[in-house]
Amino acid sequence: MAEKRSINRRQFIKNSALLSMSGFIPASGIAATRLATTTGEKFMNFNFKPNGKFKILQLTDTHYIADDPRSERALKNVCEMLDAEKPDLVIHTGDIIFGKPAEKSLRELFAPISERKIPFAVALGNHDSDFDLTREEVFDVIKSLPYNINSTVTGLYGVSNDIITLSRDNEEKPQWVFYLFDSNSLCGLPGEIEKGWGYIHFPEINWYRQHSAAFTKQNDGKPVPSLSFFHIPLPEFIYAFRLENHRILKGNFGEEPCSPPVNSGMFVSMKEMGDVKAIICGHDHDNDYAMKWNDIFLMYGRFSGCDTVYNNLKPNGARIIELTQDDTSFRSWVRLYGGEITQDLKYPDDFRTY
Repeated sequence: MAEKRSINRRQFIKNSALLSMSGFIPASGIAATRLATTTGEKFMNFNFKPNGKFKILQLTDTHYIADDPRSERALKNVCEMLDAEKPDLVIHTGDIIFGKPAEKSLRELFAPISERKIPFAVALGNHDSDFDLTREEVFDVIKSLPYNINSTVTGLYGVSNDIITLSRDNEEKPQWVFYLFDSNSLCGLPGEIEKGWGYIHFPEINWYRQHSAAFTKQNDGKPVPSLSFFHIPLPEFIYAFRLENHRILKGNFGEEPCSPPVNSGMFVSMKEMGDVKAIICGHDHDNDYAMKWNDIFLMYGRFSGCDTVYNNLKPNGARIIELTQDDTSFRSWVRLYGGEITQDLKYPDDFRTY
């Protein structure tokens, strides 16, 4: 039990104090400030760069194990992606680690991001709490790291639900909203579905709907363009293949989406709220495709890990999303370890049908 609670509390307090200030300036020079919402919760808000751009680097499924040679290229991949892209924000969509000691693995994996003074947030994966720390303890370690910007949202199922906003300079009204959801670990419901993959629960969905409605009201009744990040793909990723005959798919489809065995209604809520442009997940290591279905993009990141788990989609890499001020479309591409760029696409222009 002593090993499970080996978090450096002094460092935790020091870093928490740093990030609880009214704002901080990352290496990119973009101002980042915690703003209160209508519910009183405080989430991180960023501004576009002076050139009107904002770049997000998505890492996923690094499955890192400290002191394991099979993880060396995963760490090299993280460093190469950061140095090549110089993102304004990093979002890791889960399965960060894959063994003991969990705390050391977490600290080593995120150290290159903190050292470069790049803000980062995480949406936990199903494997992150499989080892010597609970899900809450894993999240506490992550939040103790320099330049982590995750908020603590209480009263919801899951621990890594979060909201990040992007605004014009000197404006509190967001132009983009990024929702991070905890898709949890296993289903846990009675019966044969108990050990199926986890899902986004009703309290999380209701929390999203409340904030989405508040942002819409603040925006004169118009939904604010949004992106949603989490680990386990929704059942709609499967429906899109089985029910759509005129699909447009860009990227690599190497395995059937491993979605939860139940549908809790997340996709329907996104459709009803009218704000989410794309859902961006991980979990399935052999997929990195993007597909438009019912006017929402269903997207995978690029597997960012190495040989601690299966990976037939080689080499590893990362997905990048670039937003432009006053533009509700976005650009995304995949950078591969070694430097090659693939799937450099404009959304939705490169997915139009005629």
